[in-house]
Amino acid sequence: METQSPPTPPPAPAPPAVAHVEFKAILLLALVTTVICGFLLYVMYARGVFDKTQQLVLIADDSEGVIVGMDLTFSGFPIGRVRRIELAADGKARMLIDVPLKDAPWLRTSSIFTMERSMVGETKLRAFSGILSDPPLPADAERTVLRGDTNAEIPRIVASTRALLENLENMTGAESNINTSLANLKTVSERLTGRFGLLSGVMGGEDNAKKIIATLDHTNALLAKADQRIFGTKGVMDSAQAAVDGSQVAIRELTGVLTDARASLKKVDAVLAEAQAVGANARVASADLGALRAEVEISLRKVTQLVEEVNRKWPFARDTEIKLP
Repeated sequence: METQSPPTPPPAPAPPAVAHVEFKAILLLALVTTVICGFLLYVMYARGVFDKTQQLVLIADDSEGVIVGMDLTFSGFPIGRVRRIELAADGKARMLIDVPLKDAPWLRTSSIFTMERSMVGETKLRAFSGILSDPPLPADAERTVLRGDTNAEIPRIVASTRALLENLENMTGAESNINTSLANLKTVSERLTGRFGLLSGVMGGEDNAKKIIATLDHTNALLAKADQRIFGTKGVMDSAQAAVDGSQVAIRELTGVLTDARASLKKVDAVLAEAQAVGANARVASADLGALRAEVEISLRKVTQLVEEVNRKWPFARDTEIKLP
């Protein structure tokens, strides 16, 4: 008996056709194109493509690391963009930069431009204006770029480091001056901790220190003897004091004699006055003058004897002769 297959279901009805498919596709494509163009125009506006600019030419020995479209920054803000890089007739690189007019006031005639190259990272163009009151930088101005290349400093740093290491090796070698100085310092330290301490270190050994100590002892003994001779009993000072006492007595006697001499001289003055007043009595005045002259000569002989005695007893005067006025 044959089995019957189930009946085939009828086909599903076809979806209704979308009206105006071509028009809608064209409209969608136009909308996408408009959005893309609007985005591009906005990006160009944001990048300052439509801004009015003035040209600045930066000159460098080479333009390695600089690309078209790179920003020129001032205090971290972009104020210009590299438009073209060309090679000048003198072999230097000329970088033409467009600076928007709204950012141009930040550049002055005294501004400095640098090109910095780091070991890691891209090259940077920077502008520095120290005095903003200077005149503005004119259009189409040409300025030389100052280079700051870290990679160029590496060979010099390596050479300096190598020289430093060589000097350090020479300083720490077995025959170096530092080791010799340390050995000498060790020797001095050992002497300082020895029997005679600092004296051994200064004199260079214990033998020399012993000689110095012996010399000091001998000097102390000589000083003690000298003190006894000068300030002791029956010493030089006692004799000198006695001589001074005798000299003082002689000086007192000399003072008395000088007083007598002064009185005699006064008498002479009086007699001379009388001799001048009374010219007729010259013989009597001459007799008086002879007697007074004899008295003056006697007084002068006494003074001479006392002066000689003082000179004999005066031991400390540099000039032992006493001169009367």
